[in-house]
Amino acid sequence: MLHALTPPVRSFVRREGRFTPAQRQALALHWPDYGLEAEGERLDWAQVFGRVAPRVVEIGFGDGATLLSMAQAQPDRDFIGIEVHRPGVGHLLRHIAAHQLTNVRVVNADAVPFITHRLAPASVERINLFFPDPWPKKRHHKRRLIQPPFVALLADRLKPGGVLHLATDWLPYAEWMLAVLTAEAKLMNQNEHYAESPAADRPLTKFERRGLRLGHSVRDLLFQRRLESGT
Repeated sequence: MLHALTPPVRSFVRREGRFTPAQRQALALHWPDYGLEAEGERLDWAQVFGRVAPRVVEIGFGDGATLLSMAQAQPDRDFIGIEVHRPGVGHLLRHIAAHQLTNVRVVNADAVPFITHRLAPASVERINLFFPDPWPKKRHHKRRLIQPPFVALLADRLKPGGVLHLATDWLPYAEWMLAVLTAEAKLMNQNEHYAESPAADRPLTKFERRGLRLGHSVRDLLFQRRLESGT
């Protein structure tokens, strides 16, 4: 049973930064081809992508470099990236169009309503969430995206056997994530604690390279939705 999402969980804080003319132009020009609205009926993946293929959702893709790399390397999978910040969306759209990728669509909105209303239960093979804001101060921990209600929602949207993949370079947040995911009955850890970083199918991000130069340790968490039998 899903936990009630009250008070509402938000997957972002609006810190948009510089929105370049090229990003703005790409957003206007390519949104009709690659954009998806956050609100509406349940998403028909086969209609959107014109085929039936394994489905991957990335939450908070930043500038889109990791999502772009994964989509190029895995043309047999269909990807939906969710990002609230328009500069990152414009940047990714520009590169999707330049590489003529057909297996990527983009949502420019908070992830919670899109996942709640547009993704059907047990419809996605993989959900990726890399380097969310750790909100390190204790009084801000309630703002962390990884909370039991949100994790329950993500687990519900995964197909049995599907994988939730998280990564962070902030050890206290990694410990928080591990505790929250372990407590979710629909999920089981694929490792004793953390996976090797970077996980085999996750490209290094620009954020991650910067963190590694500063001496940060990155931890990946890979949790699988249990099969319907409970095994």
